[in-house]
Amino acid sequence: MDRSLMHRSLAAAAATGGAAALLLAAAGGAAAHVGVTPDKTSANSYALLTFAIPHGCGESGTTKVAITLPSELNDAQPTVNPNWTVEKVTEQLPEPQKLADGTSVTKRTSQIIYTAKAPLPHELRDALVLSVKLPESAGTTLHFPTLQTCEVGQTDWSEIAKDGADPHSLKAPAPTITITEAANAAGHGEASASPASHSTEQAAAVTDSGAGARSWAGLAAGIGGLALGGAALLRSGARNKATAGAAGK
Repeated sequence: MDRSLMHRSLAAAAATGGAAALLLAAAGGAAAHVGVTPDKTSANSYALLTFAIPHGCGESGTTKVAITLPSELNDAQPTVNPNWTVEKVTEQLPEPQKLADGTSVTKRTSQIIYTAKAPLPHELRDALVLSVKLPESAGTTLHFPTLQTCEVGQTDWSEIAKDGADPHSLKAPAPTITITEAANAAGHGEASASPASHSTEQAAAVTDSGAGARSWAGLAAGIGGLALGGAALLRSGARNKATAGAAGK
């Protein structure tokens, strides 16, 4: 093999390996802590909040996940996950709170606790979904401190960045979302959806709980594509060399 072809081959291999390493690092970073992904953030709307549960205690399996609701929320409806049992923890309000529909509540759901039927292995992920009614004030930031308990140890995802601080600098940040402007001028377009439609949305969220697995499959496909690109470059170099040799004869 001539030197130029060897250099091109090495460069292709290095590029492929480097790109693969970057993809794996990005995926690993995204899976490093408990996070929340809302399907919408519009003020006064119903939203599905998907909490990603990765490893949180080294190589110890996860046995329980306790999600604390912010004071702006009175309730949350957990989506059934066959791998977990779930319970609501309620607390008495200091005084009755009047709701937008004119009714009043004296208690609120303060925590949703998922308990694993079998420990979630550290090399696997799962997704827990809550349906909530978002508050009316756009710009409000909601924090969901989450305690992840494992067979050995636990991780308290409850750190909140101070004003002006970078939340990515926190070791155990609380899952967080920020409320955006309402979907329409009245601010009630999405909130008027029927309970049946929300049940349908929740069912869709359950079937989509394998999103993490699909993202890893996409990652593998991307790495495979990079490898095939490097191989194609090697074949191209070999054909060019053979053509040049034939022309010389």
